[in-house]
Amino acid sequence: MAITAAQVNELRQRTGVGMMACKKALEEAGGDEEKAVEILRKKGAAKAAEKEDRSMKEGIIVTKVDSDKAAIVKLSCETDFVAKNEEFQAIADKAAETVLASGVDAAKAEAEPAMKELFTKLGENMAIEVDLIEGEGIAEYVHTNGKVGTIVNLKSKDADKARDIAMHITAMNPEVISPEDLPEDVVVKERDIWADQLKAEGKPEEIIGKIMEGKEKKFREEAALIKQSFVKDNEKTVEQYLESNSVTSFVRKAV
Repeated sequence: MAITAAQVNELRQRTGVGMMACKKALEEAGGDEEKAVEILRKKGAAKAAEKEDRSMKEGIIVTKVDSDKAAIVKLSCETDFVAKNEEFQAIADKAAETVLASGVDAAKAEAEPAMKELFTKLGENMAIEVDLIEGEGIAEYVHTNGKVGTIVNLKSKDADKARDIAMHITAMNPEVISPEDLPEDVVVKERDIWADQLKAEGKPEEIIGKIMEGKEKKFREEAALIKQSFVKDNEKTVEQYLESNSVTSFVRKAV
């Protein structure tokens, strides 16, 4: 059957897919718009599989707080053009809301169909990461570029300090809360590198041990949140800024 321009335009408006692709889908579906939509979605899914190796270096970070819960969502894509798309941003925003209301699994399950549908329109790979933390000292912070953000919980409620710590984590990217939290395998790997470097420099065996101890202490403290210089007051460490309070958990995500 002949496919009219009006049919093609209506399908294009509904899906956002190009005119020729819409026309071919309608012809394949015998003019049935619902079948044509399904055909386009299937082709989109196939196209996505072909593009799996394309890197997703763009995207957005969304955080939301509700009482004693904080959610963070990282929605990735391939280009900044898609990252600025309103529908793309709405998926991330909705996922953050769902995390708070129903949990991480529910948020991911809800986001997947919306991401697939948007892929049909925009033709870019997308991926979502979702995290939730709970506690009395919840706070969040997202950098103005929308590409780096943090959720954090303090042991005791303190809105100002929690917000400051979230901002610090966003800026300084600590790996762990305390020096002793750094995984031993990470430290062992660094020790091996330091040992080889020191031997290559010709350091005497009797002082290598002492140098290694100093290097390990510095390495652990640079990776640990509480030992970092506080971003708003370099005269204090984060631990000193917190005084009697402490950080129980945090999640930082970056595009």
